[in-house]
Amino acid sequence: MQIYNSKNKNIYILVNDSILKREDAKVSVFDSVVQGGDAVWEGLRLYNGGIFLLNEHLERLFQSAKMLDFEEIPDKIEIKKSISRILKINNMKDGVHIRLTLTRGLKYTSGMDPKVNLGHPTLIILPEWKDPVYSSKGIDLVVSEVRRNSPLSLPSLIHHNNLLNNILAKIESNKKKADDAIMLDHEGFVSETNATNIFMVKNNTVYTPFASYCLPGITRGHIISLCKFNGISIKEKNITVEEIKTSEEVFVTGTMGELTPVNRIDDYVLKSKIGFSYFQEINKLFKDSVKGLLENVV
Repeated sequence: MQIYNSKNKNIYILVNDSILKREDAKVSVFDSVVQGGDAVWEGLRLYNGGIFLLNEHLERLFQSAKMLDFEEIPDKIEIKKSISRILKINNMKDGVHIRLTLTRGLKYTSGMDPKVNLGHPTLIILPEWKDPVYSSKGIDLVVSEVRRNSPLSLPSLIHHNNLLNNILAKIESNKKKADDAIMLDHEGFVSETNATNIFMVKNNTVYTPFASYCLPGITRGHIISLCKFNGISIKEKNITVEEIKTSEEVFVTGTMGELTPVNRIDDYVLKSKIGFSYFQEINKLFKDSVKGLLENVV
């Protein structure tokens, strides 16, 4: 559960070229994101005046927009200048999460057809004071009955704003009083949680699902690279529910919550028997690597 931070009461938000107070930051009912969730987005994390892996996030944003055939996509320099501008106005330098959204833009009439769009996309930059969401004490997960979207229906490579598939799983986890839900693919293998990528440790090897159904997360990719560089055995594979429930350790990754250990899956309590925590080692490697991967924007 995200906790409301009173410091966000008076934040400023950028919508296209306008700097607006929180209560005034709105988009038109004719905007594509309202009409059909027709938008792409990225979550960015600000540490000490720099954004972690900013170029990788922007590349994914552009890739998603191109896959949806957006027109007049703003360039990287323009977006970076807008991010810097809104952060400086808010006097933000650390402990900040930014939701960067690019919608297809305004339509001249309601409808899903991109042909009724008027022109350039709508750029929204929403920075908020947010510490990592999940506690270092760990979280509890449940296996959801809601299956992850098939790439035949909606490719996970597109980081889009139509999150109903994930929201349905999150509703299920709320009703079961868990922190989040594990979503399976259509063959019954573990895909990801409703909000994060997932890893497990078994037989001294770290495993994560193939990025077929799950979003190939930026933090996920960084963790895979860190493990390989530091001699930690890591593999992508099809993971069954039985395997992950009987694994030594499970943790999840994402920009919002960084790395978070999992304590329980359904009624299975995870207890390592190897006397060594891969999570702690990988989390330390992650923390140590952040500083060298920041792009100064403030």
